Amino acid sequence: MSTAKPLALAAEFPPTDAAEWRKLVDVALKGADFDKRLVTRTYDGLRVEPLYPRAAGAHAVPGRAAGEPWQVVQRVDHPDAVEANNQALTDLENGATGLSLIFAGSIGAYGYGLGGSESTIARALQDVWLDAVAIETDFSAQEKEAGLNLAKAVKARGIDPAATQIRFAHDPLGLMARNGAAPRPWAETAKMLAGFAADLAGQGFKGPFAVADGRAVHAAGGSEAQELAFALGNAVTYLRMFVDSGVPLDRARELIFFRLAADADEFMTIAKFRALRKLWARVEEASGLTAKPAFVSAETAWRMMTQRDPYVNMLRTTIAITAAGVGGADAITVLPFTQARGLPDAFARRVARNQQLILLEESNLYRVADPAAGAGGIETLTTQLAQTAWSLFQEIEKAGGAADAIAQGVIQKKVVDTRKTREANVARRKDPLTGASEFPNLGEAEVKVLGVPRVNVAPITGAITFDALAAMRLAAPFEALRDKSDALARKTGSRPKVFLATLGKLSEFTARATFARNFYEAGGIEAVVTDGFKDRAEMLAAFKASGTKLACLCSTDKVYEAEAIDAAKELAAAGATVHLAGRPGELEAALKAAGVNTFVYVGCDVLSTLTAAYDIVGAP
Repeated sequence: MSTAKPLALAAEFPPTDAAEWRKLVDVALKGADFDKRLVTRTYDGLRVEPLYPRAAGAHAVPGRAAGEPWQVVQRVDHPDAVEANNQALTDLENGATGLSLIFAGSIGAYGYGLGGSESTIARALQDVWLDAVAIETDFSAQEKEAGLNLAKAVKARGIDPAATQIRFAHDPLGLMARNGAAPRPWAETAKMLAGFAADLAGQGFKGPFAVADGRAVHAAGGSEAQELAFALGNAVTYLRMFVDSGVPLDRARELIFFRLAADADEFMTIAKFRALRKLWARVEEASGLTAKPAFVSAETAWRMMTQRDPYVNMLRTTIAITAAGVGGADAITVLPFTQARGLPDAFARRVARNQQLILLEESNLYRVADPAAGAGGIETLTTQLAQTAWSLFQEIEKAGGAADAIAQGVIQKKVVDTRKTREANVARRKDPLTGASEFPNLGEAEVKVLGVPRVNVAPITGAITFDALAAMRLAAPFEALRDKSDALARKTGSRPKVFLATLGKLSEFTARATFARNFYEAGGIEAVVTDGFKDRAEMLAAFKASGTKLACLCSTDKVYEAEAIDAAKELAAAGATVHLAGRPGELEAALKAAGVNTFVYVGCDVLSTLTAAYDIVGAP
């Protein structure tokens, strides 16, 4: 028998508590406000502390079982059914365990997708073992018969529908909100959907037949609680719809699954997926049911994807996969890193697949059920999110349920407000985007995508119209400026430029010159950089030789006090529009009088400054 003593981690350190930690923090802050420096707020207004104690007595949130891997799902979105089939078979042969059939015009189509005819679906699924592979769908209003046609394709192969794992993701409410239109009153749509479900169930398919999908809210810039409330409201409406059509309540809940976006905000994503399960359990209990975990699917978020420096998207999606997996997702679909640039090629699809396989098989993230349980920060965020989402859900219910709330714009109005705040934070780089708004690379190499044109789908029109949840990507405004720069380079042979008018020694101006270069090149304006100048005359000569009309003074505050005013006057006299890197402080009036037009600093509106700069440097 071993006599080894248990290892007591950190036993050599004296015990401490939150009060002792706070004293040390206050010393480090040197009088600065604790809340302003260390406490943050989410887009739902939730307070996020820098430190949390262990959540004593916390229990794992029931969900995916311990040791049960999530499904590795790959997108099937090539418009050509033959090519889509080749991609699907390659994915399945190399580790994917599920496929997501993306139909043109669906919430997750992003410009591509299959047609919904029986022949197209059958060809796309040729040689796929439909009784062994999980199939998830992403239906559109344009291809409304796709679900029944998928069923026909299955039966034509002689496969027992009961042996399949097909998630028929009918989501008319989500599509209504995304499209801003409904082709008919909700009562008629509900009757049609209940009929589709009854037809599919009668053929032997197990379901689910409807999805409560929050991605439309997320892609439109909404918050975590807004996404949860939207999905929960839709799920309850679908639950009522099935019960009203004669389906027993216990069976009706099995006909619904959930789908959420997972993004690079790791802790918030973990908390969001955990909160969803708590919210649905509360609905079940309020309905007189014993709570049973619903199936929850995840897709990495569209809004966080960038066209520029797309390899960074691999990092974003890896964080998102980790968060969704730790949060208990049953299936995860990854947008390949080039998705925002076009239809991904074989390499991008392979990376998307292998990201999941590495996290499953090498990192073993699936081994523990709800590994975040008991972590004070995650437990607190989960509870706060659930409470906030429940309040929003109650607003949806007061409006008459999800369909009426969508028609009245209840959630859309809140999403628009959140989107505006989010866009303002992106513009000021409070929410930085590596490769787009921060650390741009004007010399980045092109990445390959398939040369497949985007699919044109007919817009949805109807007698009922309302505010739409328009999808967005956070990096798009900065990318539009980079596109201007590329167009000007093609037209003239060079990019628009800013001359960095450095003052003082190299050690004095490097920090702000580096900041300024990063600042301007985020908008595609190339910085003319030097190692400094021996005198003002040399600086002015270099400015005139640069061929640009925009100059930015760069140095320390101390050097600015001695030299910036005279330098600004001389640059302005030479025809420059003068910017200055840093906050002006008490020199602001004098600097403006000397000709400084704009100050660029951390927290300023980067996007509007860069947009205005194109009026100076020229644009095609």
